[in-house]
Amino acid sequence: MVDVLLVLLVFFMMITSAQVLKVDRTITLPLAPDAQKMDSKRSEVVINVRWHAEVRKAEFVIDDHVYATAGELTPPLKFAKAIGDKKITRSENPTFRAVIRGDKDVPALYISEAMNACGDSGISDISFSALNK
Repeated sequence: MVDVLLVLLVFFMMITSAQVLKVDRTITLPLAPDAQKMDSKRSEVVINVRWHAEVRKAEFVIDDHVYATAGELTPPLKFAKAIGDKKITRSENPTFRAVIRGDKDVPALYISEAMNACGDSGISDISFSALNK
């Protein structure tokens, strides 16, 4: 009995830590009163868009890899989509999704560039993270 519980505990710890790694705590998400809870059962890639106000420049982060321009996002997004497409054949929702988590101070131009990189990678389902308070 203890062995089963220990295996379950380790399993859930691994899943939780993998999901937490995708979230960049330095980003202050914008407020959206009509925001809806995200479906967490889907295969997805998370793009964090950080804003550095002192140099007035954005940087893009996928899985702790920092990219200076949105053009550099295409190869890792294509790779993530290829892996995700293998997983989603067995899931309820067969669409791979990109989630863009942009800081509330990031100009829309940089969010648009991230969306274009998703399109160039063949990802057509794009969601945005926001706080609902």
